[in-house]
Amino acid sequence: MNRRLRWLAVPMTWAIALGTAGIVLAQNVVAITSTSLPLELRGTSGGSQKASRCAGQISPTPNHVVQVAEDTNLRITLQAGGQPSLLIRNPSGQEFCVPADSYSGGKIDIPGRWTKGAYSIYVGDRSNGQFPYILSISQN
Repeated sequence: MNRRLRWLAVPMTWAIALGTAGIVLAQNVVAITSTSLPLELRGTSGGSQKASRCAGQISPTPNHVVQVAEDTNLRITLQAGGQPSLLIRNPSGQEFCVPADSYSGGKIDIPGRWTKGAYSIYVGDRSNGQFPYILSISQN
């Protein structure tokens, strides 16, 4: 009897772990609608993965996935320490990168037209550090 209980514990542990992992991964997905703005997201920049020269170090997974419900004008603003960068992958898989310049004090501001779909947002750091950040999303 005791042996059977041990074998049941293994699949149960895996089921709980996988179920919890799905919940954690889903927490970084943010749905954007006209009623959900303005929005402020926080996290830590940088990571273990080397990206383009523009982005520096990023995490292996996006810091945030922004699901835009309908075509809209948005303003994305990032404030962070170090040498921050934003690497954004649009719904068609194209990437664009914006680094903070030396005059902005670690601030990046991107206004523009965002089409419906999921955008993967990586908050990088070009100084190979990790710093707290605030990512703000508002209507433009």
